[in-house]
Amino acid sequence: MLRKIYILLIVLLTSLSLGAQERTDSLTVDMLRRDFGVTFTTGNAVRLFHTGQEKFDDLFQSVRKARRTIHLEYFNFRNDSISSLLFELLAQKASEGVKVRAVFDGFGNSSNNRPLKSHHLTALRRRGIDIVEFDRIKFPWVNHALYRDHRKIVVIDDSVAYIGGMNVADYYIKGKPEFGDWRDIHVCVEGPAVAELQSIFTEFWNAVTDQRIDLEEPSKVIPQVKGAVVSELQLDTAFVPLPTIATNAMIGVVDRVPNQTPKIIRRTFLSLINHAQTQIQFINPYFAPGGKIMRALKRALKRGVNVQVIVSDKSDIPVMPRVVERNVYRLMKRGAEVYMYTGGFHHSKIMMVDSCVSFIGSANLNARSLRYDYECNLLVCDSGATHALQRVFEADKTQRCYQLTPEAWRTFGRSRKFAGWFYQFLTPFL
Repeated sequence: MLRKIYILLIVLLTSLSLGAQERTDSLTVDMLRRDFGVTFTTGNAVRLFHTGQEKFDDLFQSVRKARRTIHLEYFNFRNDSISSLLFELLAQKASEGVKVRAVFDGFGNSSNNRPLKSHHLTALRRRGIDIVEFDRIKFPWVNHALYRDHRKIVVIDDSVAYIGGMNVADYYIKGKPEFGDWRDIHVCVEGPAVAELQSIFTEFWNAVTDQRIDLEEPSKVIPQVKGAVVSELQLDTAFVPLPTIATNAMIGVVDRVPNQTPKIIRRTFLSLINHAQTQIQFINPYFAPGGKIMRALKRALKRGVNVQVIVSDKSDIPVMPRVVERNVYRLMKRGAEVYMYTGGFHHSKIMMVDSCVSFIGSANLNARSLRYDYECNLLVCDSGATHALQRVFEADKTQRCYQLTPEAWRTFGRSRKFAGWFYQFLTPFL
């Protein structure tokens, strides 16, 4: 009799646990469907890239296999070795009759130290690459400060897509002298969700170029223009695809368009936090989320949710380390586990909740991503994909981080703490 009661209790507790997992993602899915018309598709395969080398090896292989269209949307293409390799391959595919379209952000281009210039774009267009700049920076410059295109999307032949935190630059492979390795995460998706990403690209392209591209129209063969690009980088010639982390994932594409869906990214973060039952895990490079999300995290901590955050102690933006420290310190005082990444700069933008749902893409937890920019994330409702991201989180937490504790905070100098307090006024603009 006691044995039967024990078994019944185990079954009941298991059911309650599964119910909590279903509640965590289903309420957010319902909100996105109801309030923003987001379409969720099933039957999606997902692969995860931990490094720039993995991402670019895989992307180049997919580009080589392209037969009809290659669409690229990036915040920037840094004019260096990896972009030279990519553009050389894209020009080759254009000469084979593949239609190649690429769009990049004007501010993203101007803000990197090796921008694409007019003569570079002219040369690329002559080789059959249809490349355009979104909202080129020009006088008066202040008019172009907001509403930048921060997405990172590639769609090839309507069948495979790439999305995550990486632009096109050497430092995703080689790192930077000022802080070492550049750590980032990207994913490849195959399945029905690809059509949603294709639609996002198409709508944006048509708006930027005043074209109305017909994706069913066969590409015209463009004559090849000879030209060699010398590169100091070489991609993996013995390419082996990374294992799939999900084969039947339900995915919603959460796309922020400033004048159409301005609150969609923030509302998704808030919904996931408010409905979390057991655990919330973040990796985010610019952790300056503002009042609503900070209050939601504090409420989650109060109701017993385990909140874990990884942030970098170095950044590519000078004031960010002090701002981020101050924000995570406030959470640490409420019971959050905060880990400071020391293995370089962690630029990844991932969130895992209750081991069953993950949120990954281009959006940072700062005002620029949540209030101004074009952003695109995937809400992946799949335990396998979420567990894979959690393994990345756990490895970085244990191998490349130190925990921010009250004792560690006391070792920070007064000027460092004052800078964190003083720079808080910049939070609405970061």
